[in-house]
Amino acid sequence: MKNRLRNAIVAGVTLALSQLVGQVCAKQPNVLFIVFDDLNTRVGPSGYEHISTPTLDRLAEEGMTLQRAYCQYPVCGPSRASFLSGLYPESTGILDNSTDIREVRPGTITMPHLFKENGYWTGGVGKIYHNDKMDHGDVAWNERHFFENDELPMVTPIRERWEKEHGKIDSSKKTAKAWKEFCLTIAPQTANQKPGYGPTGLRDDQHKDGKNARQIVSWLKNNAQGDKPFFMACGIHKPHGPFLAPDAYFDIYPKEDLVCEPASLSYWDQAPKMAQTARYKGYDFEFGVENDPLRRNYTQAYHACISFIDAQVGLIFDALKSEGLWDDTIVVLISDHGYLLGEKFMWGKVFLWDMGTRVPMIVRVPGMTKPGSVSQSLVELVDIYPTLSELCGFEAPADLQGKSITPILKDPEATVRDSTYTVVRRGAGEAQLGRTVQTDRWRYVLWHDGSEEFYDLKNDPEELKNLAKSAERENTLEEMRGRLVKAREMAASERK
Repeated sequence: MKNRLRNAIVAGVTLALSQLVGQVCAKQPNVLFIVFDDLNTRVGPSGYEHISTPTLDRLAEEGMTLQRAYCQYPVCGPSRASFLSGLYPESTGILDNSTDIREVRPGTITMPHLFKENGYWTGGVGKIYHNDKMDHGDVAWNERHFFENDELPMVTPIRERWEKEHGKIDSSKKTAKAWKEFCLTIAPQTANQKPGYGPTGLRDDQHKDGKNARQIVSWLKNNAQGDKPFFMACGIHKPHGPFLAPDAYFDIYPKEDLVCEPASLSYWDQAPKMAQTARYKGYDFEFGVENDPLRRNYTQAYHACISFIDAQVGLIFDALKSEGLWDDTIVVLISDHGYLLGEKFMWGKVFLWDMGTRVPMIVRVPGMTKPGSVSQSLVELVDIYPTLSELCGFEAPADLQGKSITPILKDPEATVRDSTYTVVRRGAGEAQLGRTVQTDRWRYVLWHDGSEEFYDLKNDPEELKNLAKSAERENTLEEMRGRLVKAREMAASERK
């Protein structure tokens, strides 16, 4: 009798535990989505040796680094509208930083919205959609925060003296404008500089990105999601200009130790003029004239911003682990596009070369991605939406144009696409678009004026020798032209 009772109890407990384990296993994973702004591949996991990114390095050691991930438009607004909607820019209709997808494509369900509809608690901080005016608000988020930097210590006494003579800086539009103009005379760190750079004198937690990270940490520690799985998006503003960071991060990069190789003008002897922009003027450079001191100023500041944001993301990862959520949470870390720091004498974004289109991308899916794995498979940012939808077990909108990269996350040697596609505009209107299609070895660019670029990425990874007029490569060039035609048709297939 006692044995039968004991066996019954054991059987009952075993069944209960089995059911509980089944419920835990069936639980949808959490998602942490981190988006950097203007971050190129100058990070440790991308193979750049002259930077300190211990947090990103740690994530790469525990997840998968996708070395060949590309944006669909190398500018903030169009890129974000693309990967948040799972659609190419020619289908979203977003080709600048001022157009709102809700106006040109009403009814489009973006990624945070879909997660919320599927029972997730959604929280967003910082720059996820292009700005607060384009943010989708309550339809996408259970909670949403935007922060600003505290006033720089150097500015406070200057502002107070200025206000005694001119009045409060926010007392009128005229006064506000006069103060912004005066800021140009204070220091490279203050408002309206081109683009502004330098140490701030602020603590990490006084910067907006420090506040963004700490808000995520607060949600994690206070269980903001309750019993629901969460989708938390952290929009990190840096290293977007102005290149400002706490002083300690500048100390990591003495200017004299920076690697700043002079750019050659040979590229421009055989490249289309459409490939060039005048953005370098906004950084106070003269085309073709090497200004090593100024380049080192910007490079130091850009690197300092990267190490600063790396440290802030580290706080989030530490919180995930301390709260026991690390192994229940998918982490996706990307940048919205690349960035040039003097390569080809160009600065900033809107370029269709590798440094303008390729982005850092690290993904960790507990139980799926092999720690420390690296994939060279081609991936697009537009692929993130369908991938997360699949991993979290719900149906994505039927019009998504991206492809799930789950096969790659399971096996880094797998492939889901044989080319990537990116566009950028020169001037106004879609007729002014430049387009590029890239395979493992080749990049082809067609500008709206008919000029072409064609590069052998295997033998010319810096894309310095334009082969568009090479008779030896005519067959391959013709093949790439055909690929571009197909990519263009596909990218516009969901236009509404």
